Amino acid sequence: MLAAYVTRFGASPDDLLDGLEVGDRPEPEEREHWTTVDVRAASLNHHDLWSLRGVGLRAEALPMTLGTDAAGVTPDGREVVVHGVVGGALGHGVGPDEPRSLLSERYPGTLAERVAVPTWNLVDKPAGLSFVEAACVPTAWLTAYTMLFTRGRATPGQRVLVQGAGGGVATAAVLLGAAAGLEVLVTSRDEARRARAVELGAAGAFETGGRLPGKVDLVLETVGAATWSHSVRSVRPGGAIVVAGATSGDASPAELQRLFFLEISVLGVTMGAKEDLVHLLAMLDRTGVRPLVDATYPLSGARDGLDRLARGAQFGKVVVEV
Repeated sequence: MLAAYVTRFGASPDDLLDGLEVGDRPEPEEREHWTTVDVRAASLNHHDLWSLRGVGLRAEALPMTLGTDAAGVTPDGREVVVHGVVGGALGHGVGPDEPRSLLSERYPGTLAERVAVPTWNLVDKPAGLSFVEAACVPTAWLTAYTMLFTRGRATPGQRVLVQGAGGGVATAAVLLGAAAGLEVLVTSRDEARRARAVELGAAGAFETGGRLPGKVDLVLETVGAATWSHSVRSVRPGGAIVVAGATSGDASPAELQRLFFLEISVLGVTMGAKEDLVHLLAMLDRTGVRPLVDATYPLSGARDGLDRLARGAQFGKVVVEV
């Protein structure tokens, strides 16, 4: 079957995609309590770029098929969305002693014609969502939902700052936050991205590091070093910063004095629970909110999609159609 996979790690951003191959890979192995899904669409994430650098992926696991997100069809015709977290405390399909991993770390990922996943990880795809739209949900949109509502506990009327307009998580947070009655502020270095975020429902858009109209209740942080200090200074005393990434690198210093003196909570998020994925899909189905798709590529063109993501040229999600 056709798949996009890593054969070796890139040493620098300039040769990031040199270790990517798009070609023939073995069919998924049959396993008890697992199901093989015919992939119809799979979205790209920064996790794929980190994997190409060797972050979170061991050299002895190569070659490894990339991808954590997918929507597709099971052998009995069921249309499903794949929850990409395998193992952990419950260990469905792998046993309770196996540590948590994401698809494409321990087991082959979703950038392929077919992918095998624990049957427990399959969620029904709402009929109102296309396969392309549904494939955007399990990582970026689920992360944004978890940051806002599960971990961040945001409620209507609160003010939320989303750092880095344009990325998949940030765009999802704007659309979900606006639908839930939040006052969503965004930052970006790019004027066009700021304007687009306002069109999508943001209440205000500001230069990265710029002065806001007031303190916020919650900050969604996925950028890291470039925005961390601004995040710490923007949140109100007793507020929270939810962190789900660091695309610009780790933040240093941590500004611990400000954190403890103002009693600011710092919460970490990696994707979200299967139950939250079910709730999120239901929310999209009932509200009519849909993931913003920046571009689609055929599986054979996965390299072009990953290059677009690596250059930061996208606004919304980049999706591979199978």
